[in-house]
Amino acid sequence: QVRLAVPGRGSAQSAVSLSLSCVASGYTHSRYCMPWLRHAPGNQREGVAAIADEGDTDYADFTQLRFVISQDNAWNTLYLHMNNLKPEDTAMYYCAAVYSEFGCAELLDDYSAMDYWGKGTLVTISS
Repeated sequence: QVRLAVPGRGSAQSAVSLSLSCVASGYTHSRYCMPWLRHAPGNQREGVAAIADEGDTDYADFTQLRFVISQDNAWNTLYLHMNNLKPEDTAMYYCAAVYSEFGCAELLDDYSAMDYWGKGTLVTISS
């Protein structure tokens, strides 16, 4: 059974930094794409950043070099480091995983393609 666990929730004022983590267990394939996606009230779900097993990364344009996705394979953990946060970054953030032999090409926004989802963590940024 594959499980993606995102502990806690985050809140901060704008312009500060926040990091999210996602611990994966039970995933036995060596090939994958793992994205972070978010869903804000009134908006469509959107991809934030993604990383493939070989370390290739993709970012949504709105991250504007503020966000960094990384992984620690020794701990099976996915991270999203968010800097210079804005109130419009307020959303429920999800980690997800999908088997992929081709990295994360065209998968960043294709949430329907994901095989596994974390429960989501609420990030609230106040002005």
